[in-house]
Amino acid sequence: MFLVCGEALFDFFLEREQGPGQASYDARAGGSPFNVAIGLARLERSVGLLTGLSTDLLGQRLRQVLEAESVSTRYSVSTARPTTLSLVGLDTAGVPAYQFYDANSAGSGMTDVEVPEIGPEVTGFHFGSFSLVAEPAADAFASLARRHKDLFISLDPNIRPTVEPDMAVWRRRLAGLYPLANLVKISAEDLELLHPGRTAEDFAAEGLANGVQLVIVTDGGEQARGWMAGGVSASATPPKSEVVDTVGAGDTFQAALLATLLRGPQGPAETLGAMDREGLAAMLAFAARAAAVTCTRRGADLPRASELV
Repeated sequence: MFLVCGEALFDFFLEREQGPGQASYDARAGGSPFNVAIGLARLERSVGLLTGLSTDLLGQRLRQVLEAESVSTRYSVSTARPTTLSLVGLDTAGVPAYQFYDANSAGSGMTDVEVPEIGPEVTGFHFGSFSLVAEPAADAFASLARRHKDLFISLDPNIRPTVEPDMAVWRRRLAGLYPLANLVKISAEDLELLHPGRTAEDFAAEGLANGVQLVIVTDGGEQARGWMAGGVSASATPPKSEVVDTVGAGDTFQAALLATLLRGPQGPAETLGAMDREGLAAMLAFAARAAAVTCTRRGADLPRASELV
C-alpha cells in the first residue's frame, strides 16, 4: 500500500449569486492529498490516506467517499476537530483561487502522537500542500518522513499562500524534506513563488545533487520536464483539450506518476532507478494525458484507468 499524507476537505464552488446576501455553492470533496489518493485508487493502485477525519457531517462524507473509491482509511484518524472548508473562485481560464478555513481542523490539527504506527504493508509516502506548513500537522508529517526515510518518498509543495503567505516558512519546511525525497514534483508557478528567478534546470540540478532520484517541473498546459541522475532528462506536452477548469490537474499528474512507479513487482525506488529516457518520457506523457482529462471536467474529477487505455 502507498500512503498519501495530508489534508482532506470540502471545496465550495460559487455557482450563482442573488444579491450580496444570497449565493449558491457546489460542494465537492477535495484537498490535494485526498485527490492524489483517489487518483491512485482510480488507476488501480493500493493506496491509503493518512489524515485526520472529522466526526462532523462533512468528515463523515469524506470517509464515505474514500471507502467508495477503495482508498484505505486504516490510517485515517477520527477526531472531533472540524473539517477544513475551502471557497474556490475560478477565473475566465478556469484557474482556481482558494480561500481556506482551517483553524484547528481535523487535518492540520493532527499531532505526532496521533499518527498511527506504520505497518509493513506500506511501501512509500506522498506529502504535499498546506499540511507541509500548517502546525502541528507539519511537524507530525516531517517526523514521519524522517522515521521512514528508508521508504520511497514523493513530495509536491503545492503552495497555498492563503494558508501560509510567508514563503520563508515554506522554504524552511521543504528544506528539511527535500533530502528525504526520491521524487519531487513542483509547478513552475510554485517554483517562482519559492525561488523567484530560479530556472527549472537549476532547481533540478540542486535536487539531484542532494540525492533526489527524479525532479519534475510542470507548467500548466505547457511542457512538463523531468531530470534524473546521470544526465537523463525528458519532457512531454499535454494534449489539447476543452478546459472546464484546472482544479485537480496537478494532483492527477502526481497520481499518474506514482501509479506508473507502483506498477510491477519492484518497489517504486527500484522502478525509478531502472528507468531510461524513453521510460521517463512515457511516464511524463501518461501523466500529462491524465491531467488533461481532469481539465475537461468540473472540479477534481480524476480519470480512471479505463479512460487512459
